[in-house]
Amino acid sequence: MIKLKDLCYLFINNKIFIFRYCVSLYSRLCVTFSVCGKTRFLDNRNLFQQIRWSRFFVLSFILFNTFFVYADDFEGKKVLCIDSYHEGYEWSDSVISGVVDGLKGSGVELRIYRMDTKRNISEEFKKQAAILANDMIKKYKPDLIIAADDNASKYLIEPYYKDIDLPIVFCGVNWDETVYGYPYSNATGMVEVSLISKLIEELLNYSKGNRIGFLGGDVLTDRKEAESYKKIFHITLTEMYAKTFSEWKRYFLKMQNEVDILIVYNDAGVEGWDAVEAEVFVKENTFIPTGSVLDWMAKYVLMTLAKEGEEQGEYAAQTALRILNGEDPKDIPIVRNKNGKVYLNINIADKLGVVLRPRLLKQAEIIF
Repeated sequence: MIKLKDLCYLFINNKIFIFRYCVSLYSRLCVTFSVCGKTRFLDNRNLFQQIRWSRFFVLSFILFNTFFVYADDFEGKKVLCIDSYHEGYEWSDSVISGVVDGLKGSGVELRIYRMDTKRNISEEFKKQAAILANDMIKKYKPDLIIAADDNASKYLIEPYYKDIDLPIVFCGVNWDETVYGYPYSNATGMVEVSLISKLIEELLNYSKGNRIGFLGGDVLTDRKEAESYKKIFHITLTEMYAKTFSEWKRYFLKMQNEVDILIVYNDAGVEGWDAVEAEVFVKENTFIPTGSVLDWMAKYVLMTLAKEGEEQGEYAAQTALRILNGEDPKDIPIVRNKNGKVYLNINIADKLGVVLRPRLLKQAEIIF
């Protein structure tokens, strides 16, 4: 459930105390799902009514005594955020936004280095990107590294920074952090999981059968995502991975006849992707319920239960401050994301003749 928590910044100059809660009551979460499939919906319009003043003051008192940091304490501290991908990729932008917001006002100097391994997928490029990032670390000499998404952990952190003195906070590592050797004595972080079990459950309400398809780009993250679905949820998938946009369209059409619901994972890594053409194409050629777990894919599918990159970034920033304040990374448990948001595509619903359930319509952001 949504909780009033996270960081409060205590500014001592002029003896003014200011709390900063990392919950935006009206712009953030419409719904929170557990990965196990249990669901609890919260209506933003009624959120204020759920907060009693007594609870507010009690929580404020607890936060004051447990979650505050002294802003001036981190002057001169340096954090280097290694982004696996590139500026302009929606997921990376949301993660970095969370990091920036989470460190704002702390006095920490933040620098961002992007490995650009989403657009450049060869092993040679990824290894060279890690070498260049390592050179950057040696020159910048950060007090802590935030490693965002899988490739930073796989190609940089595990080979060069496992169990050494430099603290590491990872985020955006898909499903299973142990494939990169975590936990380390010098590292902690947040694992990225999708709300896939709930998405499949909802899509099956509108399907004629239970055959599940997965369509993604021919990249590491997409393949790892599908493997995790099969391993964790014990489901069978028909999988197709496209290198090009024309290939993606061909696979999309093929899936309409081979499965009953289709998970459309990501457009990143699909060469020649045309967002405008893709939107028209799926509207004309969708004949089965489709879904995604990424918010920018909502315009291409019937239903999206999206994870939030900001949650990953904010947690990484908060954890970085805890470590800079003296906590040992190995004493901070590795966690998994919990937040999500519902999107419903009315155009595709009309194409399928689907009558969406009022409970979902009430909580969702509607795509036209």
